Amino acid sequence: MTDPHARCERCDKPSAFCVCDRITPLAIKTRVLVVQHPREQDRDLGTVPLLRRALGKKLDVRVGLSWASFNHCVEDENADPARWAVLYPHSLKKPLTPEQMKQPVVLLDRGGDPLRGVRLEGIVVLDGTWSQAKALWWRNPWVLKLGRVILHPTEPSIYGKLRREPRREAVSTLESVADVLVANGEPDAVRGELRKAFRTMVQRARDYQKAYGIDPVSPEAPDEE
Repeated sequence: MTDPHARCERCDKPSAFCVCDRITPLAIKTRVLVVQHPREQDRDLGTVPLLRRALGKKLDVRVGLSWASFNHCVEDENADPARWAVLYPHSLKKPLTPEQMKQPVVLLDRGGDPLRGVRLEGIVVLDGTWSQAKALWWRNPWVLKLGRVILHPTEPSIYGKLRREPRREAVSTLESVADVLVANGEPDAVRGELRKAFRTMVQRARDYQKAYGIDPVSPEAPDEE
């Protein structure tokens, strides 16, 4: 029988539900910067390792609480914050219109106006529970120089009952990135491939739980504070 505690050397997930064999490297133009709270590094069910395998050099992950500036965080002195947007649903400068509330993805400039005919160079994703994301937001005032991405997911998270989310409409980092990439002009196939790999991981995690009686869920439950 497979050792239930064995881990993949590439993604560091339990080998029983590693999906490195199912991930297709994707060619995209959009850069993705994941700013991850130090306490959010979920080794087992987190989706950032899947993104890392699929997006390659287009994905950067920074683990910490604060950085002096956007360029310091992205580690690129030439990156233009006006061509980047952060995924964050609150602290909007202008309320969303009824039409925007119906859109799955809303892209706004730093002033809160719709981005029209502009392709973002990159997106910033705050990775953590709601309270951790809030902490990252308030400790990094440079995010106010970025545009804003607002998500209204049209489907519940693929996690299902495997991992409890703080609210019904909450989705994983991978699902959020997949939706935003397509909204920024990447092919629909990018979203499909990312979600397929994630769905496979979730199913394998359920099978692992059933076979070994080991709960793969991170012991720290999501919060809403």
